[in-house]
Amino acid sequence: MSKRKVTRKRAAPESKWAELPRINPDAAGLDIHQAEIWACVPCDRTEEPIRCFGTCTPDLHALADWLQACGIKTVAMECTGVYWIPIFEILEERGLEVHVVNARHVKNVAGRKDDICDAQWIQTLHSYGLLGSSFLPDATWRPLRAYWRHRMGLIEHRAPHIQHMQKALQQMNVQLTQVLKDITGVTGMQIIRAIVAGERNPITLAQFRDCRCLHSTESIAKALTGNYRDEHVFALKQALALYDFYTVQIAECDAEMERQYNKMQDVPGPDGGPLPPLGPRTNKNSHCKNAPAFDLRAHLYRVTGVDLVAIPGLEENGVQTILSETGTDMSPWPTYKHFGSWLGLAPRNDISGGKVLRSKTPKQHNRASQMFRIGAQSVIRSDTALGAFCRRLAARIGTEQAIVATAYKIARIFYTMLKQRVSFQEMGANEYERRYRQRVIARLSKKALTLGYRLVPQETEAVAA
Repeated sequence: MSKRKVTRKRAAPESKWAELPRINPDAAGLDIHQAEIWACVPCDRTEEPIRCFGTCTPDLHALADWLQACGIKTVAMECTGVYWIPIFEILEERGLEVHVVNARHVKNVAGRKDDICDAQWIQTLHSYGLLGSSFLPDATWRPLRAYWRHRMGLIEHRAPHIQHMQKALQQMNVQLTQVLKDITGVTGMQIIRAIVAGERNPITLAQFRDCRCLHSTESIAKALTGNYRDEHVFALKQALALYDFYTVQIAECDAEMERQYNKMQDVPGPDGGPLPPLGPRTNKNSHCKNAPAFDLRAHLYRVTGVDLVAIPGLEENGVQTILSETGTDMSPWPTYKHFGSWLGLAPRNDISGGKVLRSKTPKQHNRASQMFRIGAQSVIRSDTALGAFCRRLAARIGTEQAIVATAYKIARIFYTMLKQRVSFQEMGANEYERRYRQRVIARLSKKALTLGYRLVPQETEAVAA
């Protein structure tokens, strides 16, 4: 049996690759450290394209002058701790386009790691447009973001001192936590201050009971009968002093935030005039105990034009956290899908060889995403459409994934309200279930028709029989 001779076509001569075009010819790269900054510019701009600068303010201005003298228009730098913030602000004031990039996106070749190579590598990648800039809110919201993050830090630092007060009370066998839901409320703080001032009579201390307390005066007096030792009262006194100190600091931060909000312009109404008056709160239990002292909901409505607190699961603190991270301009995200991907709420499909290897949401530290997830957890038991949606998914795919899907749905509502300036309309769990039932029936009817059948309601079938 003779073998057939297989003739192969000669491959076409390889065409020479054109040189990769430079997207940013006037680009510079900065490798930032605590004590020094290595800057790299194109070789044709100066005899010394790589220079090292200090991190003091005069050195940063000298760096900005050198970049402008070299004709640089855009600068890329790594997001390294907080070292990038001073140079970012100075370069932005000079009119340069500054890109803060993720450090994972600028990893150099292994074995060639030093400051000079890092600066050259960042400059090369940025000149070819291979670096994506991290999102930063506009200049209007950056001060509020700084104030709000600092305020959240103060609240976190104050929380351990509440535990210290609880520990001191427990050591004195004062069971205040059994009769009060929160010892930092009106009744609890009055009782603690009286104990620190020297009052020991449980009946007298129980008279500070607020009328809204569930437990009676007798129950509170019984719980306040303890062993008041001096060392434990001293620990309670110092914990109370530290709690009051942080409370004063939080109040000062609230005053600065309110002053910053007063500087922001009001958003015009739909007809170009002032906004309609803000209606009553739709979410009765949406108020947060750690909310600022001023009317934050009114300020949020004034600068956004919509009542974002009306979204189930979101309250003033949550909306403020999200807006301080995203701002009110939704143009950086063309669609809500881009917004959900930036939040880390959309699945990331890793595909190789046409096969999906994994499809999980990426792990990332995003404060806005965390607020959406907390909001989804709070609506899972509510009588709302979002609550019904979350419960339906939890029964099918599990609670953890259902919370992520509900958080993505809340993010979509948030995005649509801000971008299209529409108000939120709650339909309720019953209306959601009715619409879901109609969708299921329509889908089953369509499937039955493709198989040659027709769905008949049970009541109609019984009458026909």
